[in-house]
Amino acid sequence: MKAGNCSYGCAGDIPSVIPVFPLPAALLLPRSDMPLNIFEPRYLAMIDAAVAGNRVIGMVQPDDSAAPCACGPSLRSVGCAGRIVSFAETGDGRYMITLTGIARFRIVEEMPMTVPFRRCRITVDPFATDFLAAEETVDRNAVLRAFRAYLAALDLDADWESVGRASNETLVNGLAMMAPFGPAEKQALLEAPNLKARAETLVAIAEMSLPRPGTANARTLQ
Repeated sequence: MKAGNCSYGCAGDIPSVIPVFPLPAALLLPRSDMPLNIFEPRYLAMIDAAVAGNRVIGMVQPDDSAAPCACGPSLRSVGCAGRIVSFAETGDGRYMITLTGIARFRIVEEMPMTVPFRRCRITVDPFATDFLAAEETVDRNAVLRAFRAYLAALDLDADWESVGRASNETLVNGLAMMAPFGPAEKQALLEAPNLKARAETLVAIAEMSLPRPGTANARTLQ
């Protein structure tokens, strides 16, 4: 796959140690773009280091169910590596960047805090298929139907004309990333083994999150 000016064809193309950005309910997936507004000093330092090096950072969610570690909140075991493909300074001390997802990874160990930001040793071996464009058949009608109902319940809308033109992978991954689901739902979508499973998970979460008769709030996974 290609991210910006760089091609990534196998696990060996990903650095074994990368900086990680812990962010709740944030989902990055292969071949999908994530815009980020960076303003905390430690993450500004992380972006400086990444831009000066291989431009790869990892997006990973904190794990609130586990006790904090020496470096801060515990991290989920699976995240997604991305390449910084655009970078701009705002003039007021912030960076605006765009990450393109490359491949998911599993954390092997967290490195000692010798820099202001967190770094992890990772392996992408369990997710070797992420380097190939997904070709699984998905039930587009079920995905669109469930998501229309979900957005309508939240009084939200989407550019359905553009959605209709999207490939299966772009459709499923784009909806998974943009959906205002919670951390547990986002992690389930990230860890789905393939595109077909992710589409089915997306439909299930959207349907479970719809308000039920006699309830005031939507249900979410715990």
